[in-house]
Amino acid sequence: MSVFQFHTLLLRTMERDFVLNPIFSRIFTGFLHLVLLLIVFISWVCKKTSSNDDESQKQSVRHNRLLHYKPTLISCLVFSLFNLVLCILNNFYWYRSGSSDEKILTSLDLGIKTLAWLALYAYLQSQFKKSGEPKYPLSLRLWWVLFFSVSCYCLVIDLIYYKKHQTLSTLFWVSDITSLFMGLFFCYVGFWGKKEDRDSLLQEPLLNGSATNGRESSKAIRGDETVTPYANASIFSIITFSWVGPLVSLGFKKTLDLEDVPQLAIFDSVRGAFPILNNNLESDIEGSNRVTTLMLAKGLIFTTWREISLSAVYALVYNLASYVGPYLIEDFVQYLNGQQEFENEGYVLVFIFIIAKMFECLSMRHWFFKVQQAGFRARAALVAKIYNKGLTLSCQSKQGHTSGEIINFMSVDAERIGEFGWYMHEPWTVILQVGLALAILYRNLGLASLATLVATILVMLANVPLGNLQKKFQDKLMKSKDKRMKATSEVLRSMRILKLQAWEMKFLSKILELRNCEAGWLKKYVYTSALTSFLFWVAPTLVSAVTFGACMVMGIPLESGKILSALATFRILQEPIYSLPDTISMIVQTKVSLDRIASFLSLIELQPDVVERLSMGSSDIAVEIVDGNFGWDLSSPCPTLKDINLRVSHGMKIAICGTVGSGKSSLLSCILGEMPKISGTIRLSGRKSYVAQSPWIQSGKIEDNILFGKDMNRQLYERVLEACSLKKDLDILSFGDQTVIGERGINLSGGQKQRVQIARALYQDADIYLFDDPFSAVDAHTGTHLFNECIMGLLNSKTVIYVTHQVEFLPVADLILVMKDGRITQAGKYNDILKYGSEFMELIGAHKEALSALDSTEAGATSVGEDSRTRNAENYLQKKESLNDQNDKTDTAMGTNGQLIQEEEREKGQVGLSIYWKYITTAYGGLLVPFILLGQILFQLLQIGSNYWMAWATPVSEDAVPPVGGPTLIIVYVALSIGSSFCVFARALLRAMAGYKTAKILFNKMHMCIFRAPMSFFDSTPSGRILNRASTDQIAVDLNIAPLVAGFAFTLIQLIGIIVVMSLVAWQVFIVFIPVIAICIWLQNYYIQSARELSRLVGVCKAPVIQHFSETLSGSSTIRSFEQESRFRDTSMKLIDAYSRPKFHTAGAMEWLCVRLDVLSLFTFAFSLIFLILIPKGTIDPSAAGLAVTYGLNLNMLQAWVVWSLCRMENMIISVERILQYSSVPSEPPLVVESIRPESQWPSNGEISIQNLQVRYAPHMPLVLRGITCTFFGGKRTGIVGRTGSGKSTLIQTLFRIVEPADGQIFIDTTNILSIGLHDLRSRLSIIPQDPTMFEGTVRSNLDPLEEYTDEQIWEALDKCQLGDEVRKKEGKLDSSVSENGENWSVGQRQLVCLGRVLLKKSKILVLDEATASVDTATDNLIQQTLKQHFYDSTVVTIAHRITSVLDSDMVLLLDHGIYDLIIVPQIVILSIVLLGM
Repeated sequence: MSVFQFHTLLLRTMERDFVLNPIFSRIFTGFLHLVLLLIVFISWVCKKTSSNDDESQKQSVRHNRLLHYKPTLISCLVFSLFNLVLCILNNFYWYRSGSSDEKILTSLDLGIKTLAWLALYAYLQSQFKKSGEPKYPLSLRLWWVLFFSVSCYCLVIDLIYYKKHQTLSTLFWVSDITSLFMGLFFCYVGFWGKKEDRDSLLQEPLLNGSATNGRESSKAIRGDETVTPYANASIFSIITFSWVGPLVSLGFKKTLDLEDVPQLAIFDSVRGAFPILNNNLESDIEGSNRVTTLMLAKGLIFTTWREISLSAVYALVYNLASYVGPYLIEDFVQYLNGQQEFENEGYVLVFIFIIAKMFECLSMRHWFFKVQQAGFRARAALVAKIYNKGLTLSCQSKQGHTSGEIINFMSVDAERIGEFGWYMHEPWTVILQVGLALAILYRNLGLASLATLVATILVMLANVPLGNLQKKFQDKLMKSKDKRMKATSEVLRSMRILKLQAWEMKFLSKILELRNCEAGWLKKYVYTSALTSFLFWVAPTLVSAVTFGACMVMGIPLESGKILSALATFRILQEPIYSLPDTISMIVQTKVSLDRIASFLSLIELQPDVVERLSMGSSDIAVEIVDGNFGWDLSSPCPTLKDINLRVSHGMKIAICGTVGSGKSSLLSCILGEMPKISGTIRLSGRKSYVAQSPWIQSGKIEDNILFGKDMNRQLYERVLEACSLKKDLDILSFGDQTVIGERGINLSGGQKQRVQIARALYQDADIYLFDDPFSAVDAHTGTHLFNECIMGLLNSKTVIYVTHQVEFLPVADLILVMKDGRITQAGKYNDILKYGSEFMELIGAHKEALSALDSTEAGATSVGEDSRTRNAENYLQKKESLNDQNDKTDTAMGTNGQLIQEEEREKGQVGLSIYWKYITTAYGGLLVPFILLGQILFQLLQIGSNYWMAWATPVSEDAVPPVGGPTLIIVYVALSIGSSFCVFARALLRAMAGYKTAKILFNKMHMCIFRAPMSFFDSTPSGRILNRASTDQIAVDLNIAPLVAGFAFTLIQLIGIIVVMSLVAWQVFIVFIPVIAICIWLQNYYIQSARELSRLVGVCKAPVIQHFSETLSGSSTIRSFEQESRFRDTSMKLIDAYSRPKFHTAGAMEWLCVRLDVLSLFTFAFSLIFLILIPKGTIDPSAAGLAVTYGLNLNMLQAWVVWSLCRMENMIISVERILQYSSVPSEPPLVVESIRPESQWPSNGEISIQNLQVRYAPHMPLVLRGITCTFFGGKRTGIVGRTGSGKSTLIQTLFRIVEPADGQIFIDTTNILSIGLHDLRSRLSIIPQDPTMFEGTVRSNLDPLEEYTDEQIWEALDKCQLGDEVRKKEGKLDSSVSENGENWSVGQRQLVCLGRVLLKKSKILVLDEATASVDTATDNLIQQTLKQHFYDSTVVTIAHRITSVLDSDMVLLLDHGIYDLIIVPQIVILSIVLLGM
């Protein structure tokens, strides 16, 4: 158009009240935006030519930004794209009805607006991103005011023009209304916006959040020091989920760590949720201990009622909005066919479609977020309740539920109840959706809708048997999983003894047997799920076929508009029908989980009134028991403790002694209130501390174990360390008392663990101290030191009750209690009961008998003078002392700073394609994958074909002639539907096969690698990490990942199908679709960086919850005795919230993404609708256009679902990544080396030759043994002595190759043990370990796990180890039950069982690792005599703390900090060395 023509048009317009003409407003806004372009250009030039800001200003900018900078930036870009779309639509309209000057001016105006706002976007992006300007330029702010004024003026003109002419282009309305709101927003930003702190999380932009980089934000303020922005977010931020934007932005710039994730608000944390649940349960129980499933469900509902109510409202809005599209499709098809009921009907229909879709999208997103929020609250409250229950369980209840089962309550059942929120509203929404669907169908098809109702009910009823099957299979699956987890937990706890005995593969086979049982139920479950999936994918096709068939029978005319409306309705109805089996399955699973947890919460707790507590100073009596009868099993007719009467005054020292199994530990347990009381009274005055016989050490720093929750008192702390002989041990450790102890104190020796435990008790400064034979685990010298410095020193004024087998500690006691068969048979001072007590005389006599060999040796040792003997020993010790000084210097020089326990390894960055490839090719080499995809593609093609057939073969209106007859219509449709049904059946079946096989292979591979891992792996890996993979991650692989991976592929195929259908109708949709897809991909990449790391954090943060709970269960007696329950509950809550934080923000980030994807897909759908109403009538077949709209209704859902599935799949595939991580753990050397197998009689002599042996536990840790060279002669007895922590047990572990030497060699009968297989070595050696271990099962299975011996041989071994009579008393004899970890056997009895094992095995080499530490002296003498009798010709290596255990040794190896000396001397010199050197 020339300048002259434009001038002529302008003059003509001015003659016709041009000021009130909308065309003039287009010209005016066009000039106005040309001015904006000029302002932007001039400002840009000025910025470029002006000098740069000084450095200080630049630094200050890092902490400030203009208010709503990001929304302003995005608004400019969106408004530019909006004007571009309007320009394109105007050209389409021009194409349909011809060109005119007005249309040319409108296009010109919209084009200038597009360029102007795009230029403004670029200007703001380049000039204000790092600017320190306090406000936007004055010229720009004034222009925004002018723009707002002109927008108001244009809208007024539109109103006046419409009132005068009763017509106005919809394009003008849309453009001017949008411009008005944009102008208002920009005016607010320009004049009322102030600078804000970038570190503030209260103002969130729509897209990115904070503009700070990760390094700056983490320095400025850590995420875990702030509360989640959700707590104080604005309405706009909540609606758009912009409150999570800063976290997503930070995750895009750096790898997220837990400290980057904000804390939960109080109402979302466990501290806010648990009291509500607990109070509801307490009010329902009303004194009884029984928690029913209904009570638990009611309590959870009250805990989450706000989220449940809001999500119900959102679900209602979503369901109402989702049926607007199907309701209006017939009207839309008739409009396209030319039947217009009122003016601008097409625009009104499009507007309603878009508004309904917008409400549908937003309500769905908030529905999903709210149910997840409710799930997080419910799960956190449940886990806290389970933890509290576990902390108060009685011993009898513990025996019925092992730690493995309770771990499943936390990691599986509570998790499943939390996930039930997704299905919570399905039951009533199904009814609502079916009702809405029937209403729409009745409007279109009349009474044929009754056939739909009948078919739908029949389909739903068909689910009843499937639901029952799923309930049965789910219940069996969970029970079998419990058994497996229970066995796995026990095996991991005892892995060291399994490897020492070469039993690990046998126990692996037991776990695999349990897994096979579990896999049998899993197979039935997944195949039932496949059948359910097939049935309900076919259900919509079946319902539609029945409905259309009923129409034919009833003579109801079928028109394409009605057909398309019905198909759209069926498509929406497919969702509740398809999800119904999942809903029923989830209801069943949740019911099972609720039943299990309710049953656990109903278990008997410790009796709170067992002990009557008196305040300190209110009584002279510290402990008093009157007529006490106690029993571990209240149902047993014979109490464990009988007729107990005890009165202990403050400051007294009470010693308890007796034979193994006499009730000594039980007496301490009843004083602690741990043992159920049958009758009698217990009174306790003052605070108490307890030292258990088996040390309980928390994983963490040594300092934290000693302080145990108390504040540091450095003076008291140093005194305690000195009294417990810990200073020397801490000096050896690279980190001193800051050394991190592994799980169960794995990197400490038995004596060190016991001394740390004693130090913990001493530091509490309690009034009453209970010691359960703690001195048996340390050497004689250390034991004497501990007794003198602790009991008789620091605790001189305290009340101390101690159990001991060491007679030398008895004379100083104020009162000695002698126990036998659960009774106190004698009580008195040492000299008194020595005269009159027969049982006490037996114990003393055994001790004297043990020393008789020493006396005879002393009498006959005439060839060596006393002075010379003493002088030799002293010279030897001086030599050792100088060596120790050198060793200490060597340690310091090494400077090793590696801790044994490292942070859990977490993969970072993108999940590699190799993980996906390994997963899909694990089963059958990936052979089934192409067939699964082919099945889905054929299903999609047949589905589209059947729908297209119905749209094409039916007339558009009643007066049109149908292309085919009614029977042909239905027959072809049914044939296509049956074909699609077969495809979906094959697809579901093959997917179930592939998923099941993959889960089975991954499980076997991971467990094989774990069981073949070296012991160093278990020392440095808390069992919670392994159990987490064996439970949570394995469940994900079993049940979730295969449907997710397949679901992503299926959804992508569906999306491609929809795009193909829409493009065949109107290819122009690609104009918008291609950039929208590009933005979607960018958004997905932007989001996934954060989502991936958040998901990994979820996995990493779950293990500490389980590990802490496992430690709490094993040490619950100690925790209760120190009255530390509240501190442990507090720690548990912190760990639960640390786990919930990434889960909560993962959910928020997912909805953040989905809202934006929904907006983009809505944009695509709106464009296609507007295009269809603007093209000339008759250009496109109305039926085909209606079919495109029918599919387009699902476009936003599928487009978001594809990205959601991709993100969810990547989050879940991390479980596979974690399992594969433990499937590649380096293995031990081979179990068997076929080329170098020892002879069957090896070792025949039993000579052990050690050459330059150097050992360290890990590459980053110091040497423990340093250059040992010695020979243990065959058939001789060798004693290994030394202070606690000197390396005695390490030497034995190296002999068994539990620890591989760093240098040196070991030969047994000239065979290098480093060259043969581990099982060939370990199966030929025998050991009684330091920590006696028993497994859940029977007496027989504990003595003979490999089932190699007859009952007669087992009885013979039991008699030899003094347990035969005890076992014969039990009802089941050899089949008598043994509880988890042998808890129903005393520690001494467990040690005797270990003796029975070696008596059965009778190897040529026997190792005793402090084997008699937990038995009394009399039993020790019997054990020594038994060993002498049956291993007289064997090489016996003894680590001992008792002098009597090494007196008959032919040689002694004295170790001190890994340095040795081999002594082969007469026994009296051995005694001198032992007495002076230990």
